[in-house]
Amino acid sequence: MPKAESSANTEYTFKPIGFIESPYRQKFAIPRQPGLVPSARGVIHFNEEFAHIDCVRGIEAFSHLWLTFVFHETAAQGWKPLVRPPRLGGNMRKGVFATRSTFRPNPIGLSVVELVAVEDKKLIVRGLDLLHGTPILDIKPYLPYSDSVSGALGGYADAKQTTGMSVSFTREAEAALLQHQHEYPELRQLISEVLQQDPRPGYQREQSWDKEYGMHLYDFNIKWRVVANDNHVISIS
Repeated sequence: MPKAESSANTEYTFKPIGFIESPYRQKFAIPRQPGLVPSARGVIHFNEEFAHIDCVRGIEAFSHLWLTFVFHETAAQGWKPLVRPPRLGGNMRKGVFATRSTFRPNPIGLSVVELVAVEDKKLIVRGLDLLHGTPILDIKPYLPYSDSVSGALGGYADAKQTTGMSVSFTREAEAALLQHQHEYPELRQLISEVLQQDPRPGYQREQSWDKEYGMHLYDFNIKWRVVANDNHVISIS
């Protein structure tokens, strides 16, 4: 009998079905897992070929979705067999396949998000951890009976990290929140949830110098300092 041909070395080309509109405009400060910042809302826009109502018919019956996407901003940097997970402070190396590092042989990511609504061939989601403009390759419904595994082990990331950090705002920052409250009613909550995750690099968390940090959410430049265990938001511009 002829030997079956292996497809292990076959190359595949994928076409994005759309992209996501996200409040995260830079990699810094994106939560390291989905669902950690519930107020982070996004919109999945479909490319013309897939912008047909039939493609999402029945999807509203599901509360959550799996998104397969491309790490498009880091893809060109290639990959290494060993990486330094932020969860371990960036000081220990683990095999790339034992992590969720963005630097992978194939720069593909997987996230579960909550489906909020289907609007005019667009999907409104929240709890996302995706950079603005991220190409979406596929969408599948999340199935609780099979996708949630009772008793599963999480290795070195077995439990959700909690920083216990608080968030405060200067008068200037409070005024900016008030000014944009109508257009961005969840901005305060979004900023607070992101900063409570402590987006600083692991090696800086033990430092005590007076350093100013910045991040971009939507079109806002948010600046803050860490004072004791408080993220003190200085300005929102």
